Amino acid sequence: MTEQEIKEAICEVGHKLWQLGFVAANDGNISARLPDGNFITTPTGTSKAILRPEMLIKMNANNEVVEPAQLPGYNPTSEFKVHLRCYEARPDVNAVVHAHPPTATGFAIAHIPLDDYTMPEAIIFLGSVPIAPYDTPGSQGVADSILPFLENHDTILMENHGALTVGVDITQAYYRMETLEHFAKVSLVARQLGGANDLPMDKIQECCEIGKSFPIRHPGYKKYH
Repeated sequence: MTEQEIKEAICEVGHKLWQLGFVAANDGNISARLPDGNFITTPTGTSKAILRPEMLIKMNANNEVVEPAQLPGYNPTSEFKVHLRCYEARPDVNAVVHAHPPTATGFAIAHIPLDDYTMPEAIIFLGSVPIAPYDTPGSQGVADSILPFLENHDTILMENHGALTVGVDITQAYYRMETLEHFAKVSLVARQLGGANDLPMDKIQECCEIGKSFPIRHPGYKKYH
C-alpha cells in the first residue's frame, strides 16, 4: 500500500470504530508502520468520526514528528508510545488499534480475561485474551504493562481501560477488535444463561491448529483466571 492508501485505511477504520460505538468522543487511536520505517498515527483530541488523511501525523521510532498533519492544530496521540512498544517488540506488526468496545471493556473493568475456549472463531482468530495491568492512559506505564503479553498475543485487554489489537496490516488489527467485541458479547450472554462451557480439549487443539495457518501469535490453550 502507498502512504496515501494507508492513511485512507486508517481513516476508514476510525469511522467504523465510531459507527460501531467502539469509541466515543475523542477516544481511541490507530497507527500503521510505513515501508520506510516511520509510522502514521491519529491525532489527539479528535473524534474518529471526522478523521481525514490530512489530520494524520508521520512519526519516527523515537516518538518524534517527522511530518506534521497537513491541517494545522493536529498533534499526535499521547498513546503513540504504546504503539511504538508494539512495533519494537514485534517486527511482524504493521498496525495497532486501541479502542474501548463496551462489552470487552466491561470485562477489562471487571478484571475478567476473555480466555474461555468456547467459540471456534475466537479460538482461531484471537486465542486467549489476557488483561494487562492498569496504568494512567497516555503514560509510559501503559506501554510497559502490555510488553509481557506481546510475545504471545495479538489481542490484549487493558485493565479498567479498553483493548489493544495488532496485525500484519490495518485491516487485520481492526478485524481482531471486531472479533473481540463479538466474542465478549457472546461470552456475557453465555454467563448470564448459566455459564460459558469450553469446547472439549481435542476440539480446542483442532482450532489452535487451524489458527496456525493465519498470521497470529497463539500460545495454545492457556487460562488467566
